[in-house]
Amino acid sequence: MKKFLFPAFVFLSVSLFGQNDGIHPVSNTYQKPTDPLVLKKLEQWQDQKFGVIIHWGLYAVPGIVESWSICSEDWITRDSTSDYDAYKRWYWGLSKELNPVKFNPEKWADISKKAGMKYLVFTTKHHDGFCMFDTKQTDFKITAGPFASNPQSDVLKHVFDAYRKEGFMIGAYFSKPDWHNENYWWPLYATPNRNNNYDTRRHPWRWEQFQNFTYNQIQEIVTGYGGVDILWLDGGWVRPMNTIDEEVLMWGAPIPQWDQELNIGKIAGMARSHQPGMIVVDRTVQGPYENYQTPEHTIPEKRIDNPWETCMPLCTNWGYVPNDEIKSMERVIRTLVEVVAKGGNLLLGVGPKADGTIPENVEQRLLEIGAWMDTNKEAIYETRSLDYYQEESVFFTENLKKKKIYALVVSNESFLKTKTVSWSVHLPKKGTTMIYLPTGEKVKWKISDEQVFVQLPESIIRSKSGNPVWSFAFEAE
Repeated sequence: MKKFLFPAFVFLSVSLFGQNDGIHPVSNTYQKPTDPLVLKKLEQWQDQKFGVIIHWGLYAVPGIVESWSICSEDWITRDSTSDYDAYKRWYWGLSKELNPVKFNPEKWADISKKAGMKYLVFTTKHHDGFCMFDTKQTDFKITAGPFASNPQSDVLKHVFDAYRKEGFMIGAYFSKPDWHNENYWWPLYATPNRNNNYDTRRHPWRWEQFQNFTYNQIQEIVTGYGGVDILWLDGGWVRPMNTIDEEVLMWGAPIPQWDQELNIGKIAGMARSHQPGMIVVDRTVQGPYENYQTPEHTIPEKRIDNPWETCMPLCTNWGYVPNDEIKSMERVIRTLVEVVAKGGNLLLGVGPKADGTIPENVEQRLLEIGAWMDTNKEAIYETRSLDYYQEESVFFTENLKKKKIYALVVSNESFLKTKTVSWSVHLPKKGTTMIYLPTGEKVKWKISDEQVFVQLPESIIRSKSGNPVWSFAFEAE
């Protein structure tokens, strides 16, 4: 059979917004968990503030967008001369080529730690169904290909172990849809869209087989890979029919007329019997198993009081794509500051190459981010949002234990010209000392006309490093 070699640019035309593009918006409602162990774990997770999500799978071999190129929806473009069935055979065949001989999870964990990240979400399986762990439910897995003889072939184990040793909270990304599984995309029928391609009401046995397959795979993850803090379930279109409301319909995703119930309650119960207090994130499926919300690629317009995280890739794509556009250090830091001030966490996406290495430009960017985090972390970690979280270019966070307020000032030339910055909320307590966090130096301030005017320290005026956000700590009235 002819081998299909497709350059990255012919696969997909992907916009950054809209459920049609496989992107999850934030759901409108939130149901607070009642399990005290889950609530305790959520508090711990909210202290972390900054995490990494790693997308790694077959799509890294040709360097294309993760999974979506094998889906048939009109927003997806492939080479117009390609045959769909042949294309899928080519894609599945990448399992015989993924051989990450330079895989070094300890280095990944070290880079992530130096970036200031505190928790991990690793893609155990994306929508294409290829498993990055040694599942017993299918041979479509990393441990059945050319990497099988490598001592680190069960990559999930070694990734979790490496990050756990660095003190990270551990999260398992798991795709609810599985386009390789014949009980999800039944070969008897065409695959018109992302959903399963048969009526589950007419073929209940087949759907039950898929339910069991999903349950068994998640059971393997929560019983065979040490402590897991977060089960991060993707593919929000796989959901019970009774959760499809007007909000879901407005997203514009294709919706079948039959149920795609996986019984997440049963799965969560099983998972928590092995991992007490585990956070379950059934993305966009409002109810008891969406323990925190996950707006994708976006920052909510206003503060959200529920636990939530913005998830976005460092580059344009979640997985590795050659010459992908990468976000600047300044953009990531300012995004993190805004997200934290509004009460959320930032989960930043990184895609390793097929050989198992993190691209050099990605590593360099993460280290740049880490340099800022190293001197400003007190204003980020273990903080909470305030009612007045922003005044123009100034964001605020609070550490209740330390009884401190932090002003995070987005730098600009006008402040540098006047050598001052001011705000009118969260005024410093009389006699308190205000500290510029990166250097620990005291800064001068005064209150006039119900505003505080802070004199920028000389270290800011002289700095040529392009510090994107200046952080000050003080006690408030």
